[in-house]
Order: sequence, then C-alpha cells, then structure tokens
Amino acid sequence: MARAIAAALTPLRNGGADLDLDAFEPYLIFLRDAGIDGILSLGTTGEGIALSLLERRTALERFAAGPLPVIAHCGAQTTAGTVELAAHAAEQGVAGVAVIAPPYFPLDEEALLAHFVAAARACAPTPFYAYELRGASGYAIPPRVVERLRYEVDNLVGMKVSDAPFEQVRPYLFEGLDVFVGAEALIGEGLAAGAAGAVSGLAAAFPEVVVDAVARGDSTAAGELRAKVERFPRHAALKEIVRAKGVPITADVRAPLRPLTAAERDELLALAL
Repeated sequence: MARAIAAALTPLRNGGADLDLDAFEPYLIFLRDAGIDGILSLGTTGEGIALSLLERRTALERFAAGPLPVIAHCGAQTTAGTVELAAHAAEQGVAGVAVIAPPYFPLDEEALLAHFVAAARACAPTPFYAYELRGASGYAIPPRVVERLRYEVDNLVGMKVSDAPFEQVRPYLFEGLDVFVGAEALIGEGLAAGAAGAVSGLAAAFPEVVVDAVARGDSTAAGELRAKVERFPRHAALKEIVRAKGVPITADVRAPLRPLTAAERDELLALAL
C-alpha cells in the first residue's frame, strides 16, 4: 500500500533561535490523527540544514519519541557531520535514515558515492534512503551512483526524489527500491509508475490533502494547493497554517528564512483555509 509521509516542520521559538521542545508532541499527534503514515524529520521543510548538529540530535530525539515512524534526514555539509547524525539516528531506533547530496560543492561520482557509503554504513542495518533534490543540492545524484551504492551497502532500500517534472523522477525508479515522490503535483503520476508513495512538505500543514492524494492516486488538488503556498515564504507559511489549525506551535523560522508579514499572513489564510 502506498504511504503518505509528511516532511515535518521543526518547532522553533524565540524568533527561530531555539527549538520549541514542548510543541513536538502536539504537532506529531496532529499529523497522526490526520492519517499520516510517518514523517521525514529535519529535511528541507524541517530546516535541518540550518540547525546545529546538537540541535538536530535533540530534535530527532523528540521526533523519535513521538507516535509516528521516523525517517531521519541526516544529510549535512560534511561527511563527518552526516556520519555523526546517521549513527545517532540509528541509536534512536528510527525507521530509516535519509541523506541528501551535500549542497554548495558539486561532487563528482566518486566523492558522492563515498559520502553515501559512509552514511549508510554508519546507520546500518537501519534502512537507508538517498535523497535527491537538485534544487537544494545544486546538482543531481547521478543514477549510476545509486546503482553502485546498491552493491556497496546492504541497507539501501529507497529514495526520496523531489525533482520535477516527472521525466527527472523516472530515472530513479529502480526495481526493488522504494521511491517516494516529493513534488505533490506528481504524486498521481509517480504512483502509476510504481512509486511507493509521497514524502510531502505540503503534508506538514495539510496532511489530509496528501493522504487523500496518495489514497486516490489523484494529486490535482494537492498540486494546486502547493502552488498557492509557494506564493509565500514556504516555511513560515506552513507553520502559520498549522498554528491556525489549533496546534500550539509558533510560526518562527531560523534566519535567514523570514516570517510572513501581517498582510501576507492574512492573504495566506484567506487563500488556503
């Protein structure tokens, strides 16, 4: 059965300077009660790359103590940081570890393969997912790297692929790997082509919409709603929506991400709720 996984928000306070540890549990209950199958923690939607390694370990412990299975995003700028986070995630008993290609420096195949191998071995036998997002990394994971990774480690089980259009997703639909689509507008097409489900940033605030899209294999409504949200600074917008739905979470984000203006907030809530 296809799975709807939320790319979870990370609760922050004090203008985004600190983790809001009290908000994790009610937020995760909100996602669970909407029918979400699990979460991806500390990914793009979760502002993970903007947090310190200590903050990411602390946040993951809260996520892992919650009511949903967790795939922990452990990608960091360095291999050492990624390995540290992956090993810690495995210690927390997570359902999986995901790692994005490190941003800024475009790595060649050999460097990228070595990075993924180190991360996968650090969390083994915990299931490992390669996380493909050209827009955040600045470059794509060559499909050949994924093929080679399968022979180097025993715990590669799948990928999150957040690229668009669908022709950029198709090369990663390897037989025997669970591939999760990241772009909400492509959920239906992905499922029809054999994807295992969706790992959705939209589901962080509109879990019921993505659960329905995955269940019906029709992502029209989810894609349209994501386009509306993208008119605003996304992280703050999603947190404003969750807050408006009654979850005790602030809309604080980690700088240089910015909060919504009062006018933007009013427009967002009128448009999306």
